[in-house]
Amino acid sequence: MKKMRMNQLLRGAFVAVIAVMLIGFTASCSNDDDDNNVNGAGKSHKVVFKAIASSGSNIDVAVYGIDGNPTTASSLSGSTWSSPEVTSEPGAYSANVAVNAIGPDASATLKVQIWVDGELKKEGTSSGQYLSASTSYTF
Repeated sequence: MKKMRMNQLLRGAFVAVIAVMLIGFTASCSNDDDDNNVNGAGKSHKVVFKAIASSGSNIDVAVYGIDGNPTTASSLSGSTWSSPEVTSEPGAYSANVAVNAIGPDASATLKVQIWVDGELKKEGTSSGQYLSASTSYTF
């Protein structure tokens, strides 16, 4: 009789603990309003990609894009390059750029930049005669 009563007591306590945990979990999540804090959620951004190489360098190709939608700019020349302004879709996650160039000698440098809504957000660099610089930015 005592053993049966102990089993019922333990079962009741177990059910009560599970019920309290479920109620606590539900109550803690009901006021959770951070769903809009996901990177880039609900906002579009104006993005410009830029590359600046040292004097005498020649930029060959640039690949840039937002969320895996790349655009390739080839047959480029000169030591500077800038993409047209790209508007990201609301909820976009990241922007990426990679640029290749050839410098006059081993001391040449290449810098790539990501500008978001008029602000410089990320920069990547490379040095040497054969230059390849890339960077990415998470909104």
